Amino acid sequence: MSIQVSPLNLERYELKYLISPDMVEPISRFVEAYCYMDHFSEIADDKYYTINSLYLDSPSYFILHFKERANAFSFNMRIRSYGAGTAPPYFFEVKYKVREFVKKKRAKVSIPNWSDILEYDTIPENVEEGSKGNLEDFLRQKITYNVGPVILTQYRRKAYISHVDDYARVTFDRDLRFHEANTWTVTPNEKLLSHYDHPESFEEPGKCVVLELKCEKKIPLWMIDLIRKFGLVGGSFSKFGNSMATHLGIPDVVSSGILYR
Repeated sequence: MSIQVSPLNLERYELKYLISPDMVEPISRFVEAYCYMDHFSEIADDKYYTINSLYLDSPSYFILHFKERANAFSFNMRIRSYGAGTAPPYFFEVKYKVREFVKKKRAKVSIPNWSDILEYDTIPENVEEGSKGNLEDFLRQKITYNVGPVILTQYRRKAYISHVDDYARVTFDRDLRFHEANTWTVTPNEKLLSHYDHPESFEEPGKCVVLELKCEKKIPLWMIDLIRKFGLVGGSFSKFGNSMATHLGIPDVVSSGILYR
C-alpha cells in the first residue's frame, strides 16, 4: 500500500471531540471497517507516532490574543517535525481556521540547518518547487507579525486514512506535553516537558484524548454513524491555545474554553 503524504495546500473540515482513553479501541475497531492505518502508525511499536510543533507568536502574543478575541476566525504559525525531531524533513505551516473549516499551507524543508531560513529570512536554493511559494508566504507573515518561538508541543498520534473516500482521516492524540521555547528548535527537552492534558485543562475531566475527524467538503456517512453510535459531542481543542494557557497560567481562559478552537 502506498504512503499517503499530506498535501502542501489543504482545505478540509476538522471535527474535534474529547474522549476518554477507554473509548479509543472501540472507536478504532469501528473506523477500521472504512480506513487503513497510516503508515507511520503502522510501523510504530504501539501504533502511535510522535509529532513536535514549535509555535510562533509576537512578544505581545498577538496570535494568542487574536485567538481569544476572534468570534470564528483564527490562525497559527508553526514548524513541525516527527519522531525525535532531529532529522529532516521539517514543515513550515500556517493554519487558518473558520469554525470547523481549516485551510493549511505548508512548506517542506529537507535541510538540517532549517533554522537559518528563519534567522536570516532567506529561502534556500534547493527548496522543493512546490514548497517555495508557501515558504515565501510564511516568511512574509513572520516579518509582518514579528513572531518568534514561544512554545514547543509534543504529542503521540494514531492515525487512519479512509479507503472509501477521496480524502478522510481519523486521528487520536494523547500524551499532550509542552515546554517554553525561545530558540529555533523542534527537538523537545525531555526534562522540561510538562503535561497540559490534566483534568482541570479540559471541559470534561477524564476525557484526555483528542479525537479528530477530518474530511473534504462533505462529511462521510460512516463518520456520521460513528458520531451517533458513540454519542460524541462536538467541541474544540487548540494545542497552541491550551498549552499557552497552561504555561501562562490563565485559569479563566482554560475554564471557559475560549482557546479550545
